[in-house]
Amino acid sequence: MQVTYATEAAPGCANEDVAVCGDGWALVLDGATAPPGVDSGCIHDVRWLVHRLAAALSQRLIRSGGALPVLLAEAITETCDAHAATCDLANPDSPSSTVAVTRTRGSVLDYLVLGDSPVVIRSPGEGLTVISDDRLAHLPGGRPYSRELVRTLRNKPDGFWVASTSPDVAYQAVAGSLPSAAGAEVGLFTDGVSRLVEFYGYDWEGIFWVLETSGPGALISLVRSLERDRPIGCGKRHDDATAVFATNADAEASAQRPASWRSLIGM
Repeated sequence: MQVTYATEAAPGCANEDVAVCGDGWALVLDGATAPPGVDSGCIHDVRWLVHRLAAALSQRLIRSGGALPVLLAEAITETCDAHAATCDLANPDSPSSTVAVTRTRGSVLDYLVLGDSPVVIRSPGEGLTVISDDRLAHLPGGRPYSRELVRTLRNKPDGFWVASTSPDVAYQAVAGSLPSAAGAEVGLFTDGVSRLVEFYGYDWEGIFWVLETSGPGALISLVRSLERDRPIGCGKRHDDATAVFATNADAEASAQRPASWRSLIGM
């Protein structure tokens, strides 16, 4: 399997996304940018959290065939242990991150999504399967959300779930397996890329065509061009953007995708 990825910070910012890939597995984390003036109770920034969590989870994916929620819970515990002596882990504004993971075991593909970093799988004969956790998009009152609303509903049963200071949130993730995923193409994305679908009217088939023919970097370039020309009405104008693409697809077959996809994405 060939795995390619690209990650790019929002213009003028430090990148709070992380992507790590190994033999048969990949993960993407998207750290939540702390609003100005918020006391997180932590001496570390979001980049520290996502890098520590990514390292802890990667080690477990290399060593263990355990269930993905279990591995994530263990990784969160290890990360918490690394700063429990210096930081207030009871603070609800502690640094947090989304998590997206895929792993292949023969023809089986395991997935886990926690927060708004989707996994998209295209299987021969099965078409597209989108694994998403859209709970953040359905908080009371609709967007734009107030800072206090997000704070109140973070990691709560009627709100949304992200990786932070409680290992139990791992069991709230959208997780499962596709038993017959041989030959599948897999994409993992932070919301800085999935905004192409959410805000700009593109579809996943067109996004996969860009990945196949031009790679993840071209997909991020498309995002940046749209952000400049058609700013999103609510939320960040720019965001950190990360895309991972794993495929066994034949390159010549990929090049034969319908011309309508190329016109859709302007290429």
